[in-house]
Amino acid sequence: MRVTIKRQDGPDTTPYYQTFLYEGETRTTVAAILENINYKDDLFDENGTPSRRIRWECSCMQKMCGACAMVMNKKPILACNEFVDPASTDLIVLEPLSKFPVISDLCVDRSIIATRLTEAQIYVGEKDKPNSKEFEQQYTVSKCLKCGLCLEICPNYIGDGNFSGAAFANEAYLSHSLSKDRKKEIAKSYKKHFSKGCSKSLACRDTCPMKLETLSSIGYMNRK
Repeated sequence: MRVTIKRQDGPDTTPYYQTFLYEGETRTTVAAILENINYKDDLFDENGTPSRRIRWECSCMQKMCGACAMVMNKKPILACNEFVDPASTDLIVLEPLSKFPVISDLCVDRSIIATRLTEAQIYVGEKDKPNSKEFEQQYTVSKCLKCGLCLEICPNYIGDGNFSGAAFANEAYLSHSLSKDRKKEIAKSYKKHFSKGCSKSLACRDTCPMKLETLSSIGYMNRK
């Protein structure tokens, strides 16, 4: 199987595509394929040209950290959670997330997610009394990886401007439902940074690797 990767040596360098050959296990993850290619003592592309190691991020390899977010064949994925069968696939194309600054190869800077939450002051103040009706949704939302796949697929998120995407909506819900003294501030910030920009395409919900019920978060915040 051929693996084409969009590469970039640094933030201000020109990107280029390079193809490598994968000869390994069938029915395996994209993360395992990248590890297999990088494992060789001397790395060469399909034309025999010497190459440096492919740069990509991983941590848990178990769909728990979100670090390996990337794009495969135009589809946002977690590399550790996306299975490929080389026996039935001739080529895959791997690219970095397009809505974040590229650091190198498949590594991007996703710090804007945390920065937006900080700037919008989305946090819990004094905790409110527990509401059992919200327990299930609170638990679900708390599993958000901040991987950025929802922002990659979102037709409204462009990386700048006020609209902050589904990760923001879910965090706003969690903070609002848990907070006693900051509900008004969070609701006001939600209106400014999310509700005015969302077109309800629900692409974020369909792409989320954790299957977060983002629509429930949006519905809750819209009611508030």
